[in-house]
Amino acid sequence: MAEVRLENVFKSYEKHTVHSDLNLTVNEGECFVLLGPSGCGKTVMLRMISGFEKPDRGKIYINNDLVADGSTQDSARPEDRNFGMVFQDYAVWPHMTVYKNIAYPLKVKGEKPDEIKKRVMEIVDVTGLTGLDQRLPSQLSGGQQQRVALARALISRPSLMLLDEPLSNLDANLREEMRFEIKALQKDFGMTVIYVTHDQEIGLAIADRLAVMDHNGKIVQIGTPVEIFENPINDYVFRFMGVSNFIPVTRKGDDFFISGEKLPIAPNVNTDATENLVAALRPSDVYFTRNGEGLKAKVIRSSFLGAVTDFQIDVLGHTIRTEMNTYEALTQDLMLNSGDDCVVNFHGINVLEQSNN
Repeated sequence: MAEVRLENVFKSYEKHTVHSDLNLTVNEGECFVLLGPSGCGKTVMLRMISGFEKPDRGKIYINNDLVADGSTQDSARPEDRNFGMVFQDYAVWPHMTVYKNIAYPLKVKGEKPDEIKKRVMEIVDVTGLTGLDQRLPSQLSGGQQQRVALARALISRPSLMLLDEPLSNLDANLREEMRFEIKALQKDFGMTVIYVTHDQEIGLAIADRLAVMDHNGKIVQIGTPVEIFENPINDYVFRFMGVSNFIPVTRKGDDFFISGEKLPIAPNVNTDATENLVAALRPSDVYFTRNGEGLKAKVIRSSFLGAVTDFQIDVLGHTIRTEMNTYEALTQDLMLNSGDDCVVNFHGINVLEQSNN
């Protein structure tokens, strides 16, 4: 297992700054996810950790060993950093069999043929490739090719695994299957994993901790998946973690109001600010009835989606989305249509400060 530490790292390309004063510690044995939009510098960070790029300033440590120093431009070679890496496009060699693809790192190291065969067949079994070792990549599915890439990265028993959007080219079912396999492999091999993605579902599913990055390459918040999802630091993080509703609110002491109407429940308040505040809601935080206590509202649109029905609702002049299990909507006479009146309440509300992102 490896600890990875970045201290005051700065990286730019000509006039474009990718990272400025970047600080991050990834603990031994954890699966750490870098989550952010395309172009925010996630891959650049991986390339600096791996040694394929050098920081302009700052230092990078792996297990307290200084592997990159921006001030001197000294940098350990990638092959001396004991990591495995899996890319988005698999990067398996098309002219080599599965066996030869996986064996390649050991062959380069000069391992004996018997040892190579033993370790390759072990990793073939672990990664679900049994019986496929003599096939070419063109004879494999996308998921199988990604397993080959994982097996090749694992064969050298690295203390650190770097994964750069490895599942984005797979279909939804395979993505779900593979993300659990990656998590299981991380635990079985006892290694540290740094996983780059823009997909919040993958991040929430596999991370021990995750860092949410903004478009400028800044780390906005670090925490466990539950901490990030339940207690986002601002509206940017809340929005990035899934479908979101935002309603402007005003604050008077400990009370919060939407268009002059007091919130029907006490919110979770994540800021001391008194201005530029919003009530942040997931669709699952919102529910409605035909009448009773709550905020008066009107259905703008209802969309039947099979197991669930999606509703767009006007609440005191603000449009929000919610959804309801279709069976519940039918049995509770809540299959409302456009123009129907209703009363809205909330399971939970986060009050956040608006960011500039």
